[in-house]
Amino acid sequence: MIPQAIVVKLLTDQIADPDTQWSLGTFGAIAEFARDRDEPADLHASDEGVSAVTARGGIAIRVQDDMRPFASESLAKQHWNHRVAICLPEPACAMGRRAVLTELGPDAGALREQDRDGVLFDLGLDAPQADLCIRVADTKLAGELRNHVGRAVFEPGNPAMGLILAANPHRVFISRIGRAEVYQPIPPHDGKSPEGPHTHVLPKLLKSGRTHPATEPIPEGFVPCAHFYPAHPAKDALGQARAFERSRHDAFQQLLAELGAPESAAFKRDVIAAVSRGESPWTEARVAGRGARANVRIALRQIKAAGDASSALTAWLAVFDRAEPADDEADDLSRGHTD
Repeated sequence: MIPQAIVVKLLTDQIADPDTQWSLGTFGAIAEFARDRDEPADLHASDEGVSAVTARGGIAIRVQDDMRPFASESLAKQHWNHRVAICLPEPACAMGRRAVLTELGPDAGALREQDRDGVLFDLGLDAPQADLCIRVADTKLAGELRNHVGRAVFEPGNPAMGLILAANPHRVFISRIGRAEVYQPIPPHDGKSPEGPHTHVLPKLLKSGRTHPATEPIPEGFVPCAHFYPAHPAKDALGQARAFERSRHDAFQQLLAELGAPESAAFKRDVIAAVSRGESPWTEARVAGRGARANVRIALRQIKAAGDASSALTAWLAVFDRAEPADDEADDLSRGHTD
């Protein structure tokens, strides 16, 4: 395991950076937290954990002995995505696994004292590593929902979800290592998610029972219970392209070297070195497997974003960086949105 002092420093550095985004949930249901650089925020960091709370939402992560941060990259429609998964061993990650609407009582663990009298209802979506809840402050709504406790919220004829959507209660997603809270309104079914904290719930994906997208290489025996996403060097928080920031790139590459899969990092370094030496593109046999090919494509996109316009890079891109929509779709679902 990574020494706890290193985990504490990592989380402390990231919670202090307003450009770092956070998420907590499971495959098909996720709560995201982000804040603007000039947005007032209540920040906390100690050896026990970190938190950030704004008027729009909050995130809290507790430090645990068996916690493992794991850095990785994956392809996106343009450029690439990166993240650090905060993982627990599989036996330690399970939550309530409730399959029906369930009242849990007052939310004593709410991030703001003013919310601790609100009543938590587990939506009963049977997520492996997170309880997906709402917090109800309105006594009338709480009473109406109690009439439907014990029923699946997506059961035909059940009005519970309609009541929830109309009332816009806080969404509270909880895992073994912390929680994310969203105070902003729920967008309409055909509406756009608000900037900043928001949630996505996709029932069809939840039914898969998966804990994370196939494109995210989580270490065997571990489950991601939250994520953070340091600022990207080539796109902003909304996914729009921007001038390449070398310092942001170098910072994440350092995290990747320290917290990622060693063999993956070594393979990518070899690709970058081969292109810089002007070597011809490798054969398909040398780049065997979906993971290796994705690694090559990510390395080439990073070289290009950094300003390389060599003939060697052009040749490598022509061979390896052909569009593969399945990769894009799977990775987009890891955050619930596209770029």
